[in-house]
Amino acid sequence: MRVRRAHRTRRAHHRAGTRRLALVLAGAAVAAGCAAGGSGGGSGGLGVRDRAVAPTAAAVPTAHGTLLVADFGGSTVTFVDPARGPVGSVEVGTAPYGLALGADGRAWVATAEGVAVVDTATRTGLGRIPYRTGTGPVTTGEYRGGGMGIALAPDGRRLYVGVNVPGGAGVLEVVDTATRTVTATVPVGRRPFDVDVAADGREVYATGHDSYDVTAVRADTLAARRLVVAPYGERGPGSWLKPHYAVVRPSDGRLLLPFEGEKLAVLDPATGRVSVEPMTADIHQHGAALAPDGTLLVVGAAEGRDAASLTVRSPGGAERTVPLEGPHEDVAVSGDGRTAYVTGGFTREGHWDGITVVDLRSGTTRRLPAGERPLGIVVLQ
Repeated sequence: MRVRRAHRTRRAHHRAGTRRLALVLAGAAVAAGCAAGGSGGGSGGLGVRDRAVAPTAAAVPTAHGTLLVADFGGSTVTFVDPARGPVGSVEVGTAPYGLALGADGRAWVATAEGVAVVDTATRTGLGRIPYRTGTGPVTTGEYRGGGMGIALAPDGRRLYVGVNVPGGAGVLEVVDTATRTVTATVPVGRRPFDVDVAADGREVYATGHDSYDVTAVRADTLAARRLVVAPYGERGPGSWLKPHYAVVRPSDGRLLLPFEGEKLAVLDPATGRVSVEPMTADIHQHGAALAPDGTLLVVGAAEGRDAASLTVRSPGGAERTVPLEGPHEDVAVSGDGRTAYVTGGFTREGHWDGITVVDLRSGTTRRLPAGERPLGIVVLQ
């Protein structure tokens, strides 16, 4: 079968792949200074290792449309001007992965050590909230313990972060954003790559990469249901044919999960039923995002010799693909829906230190330097 041959080839090429050379950072990247943080406990829930990071010496209010990326290969988040490149960074903790942005301009960052809080207006670190779940020694890389997917409730009062526990099931931790404390934990699937929240805030969805599922958690009772999403079947944690990222479709609340540029799994969380629609990119896929008009953007991550791409799928299902250079991981879209920003961080080896900027009307692309192995990304509005 073509699918099996393609995936055997991708695995072989991945083993033989080598890390791409990092792009040289352009522009005036300004180093952030840091000051000592508070002791453990307290209303902020900050641990003794937490740091409050001062704004850069030349700090100015962060411009509308600035990009914020998680430097998975380091310990910072980087602010990126989409025209010029990096303009500053803030220390947050080891191997930051996902980002959530609040209406108040605060960014919440899932790191290996806890959830960091950043004031994006002043580019200031506000400390870190330790996880309640033990995840072992702080490490880096694809399988490191700690936070992965992260999302805010629509009213901003609660934060949900998927915590990876190496060798075991993941945990969804619930954070009270006012007190910055973990208030509850819920067992979910293995390696919760992504966390999403229903538009009405009543349910939270944790995508379990290694368990082929989405765990639906009620926001009021924290009752959880396991919903299997495995259009190729459940093939074990070593398979490539697993869920990665999801988006919630506003029109009906269904979750859209792309697989391999071949299948779009459409999950109805009310019933657990999964329908499958064809996709055309034929490539290992990771990050996903929705444009304001309902257009679905899906990152063809690239493995081995496969060429990366960005799938642009209309609400009606028509698709086109934009070729990309080098591996990519996640994607965000501008407020006007005209531009996509695709990170080169990549959870596996082969990453590069930049972002591809895609004009969604013309399909033209350009590359920007952006921190160290940039993974999660949000656009500051």
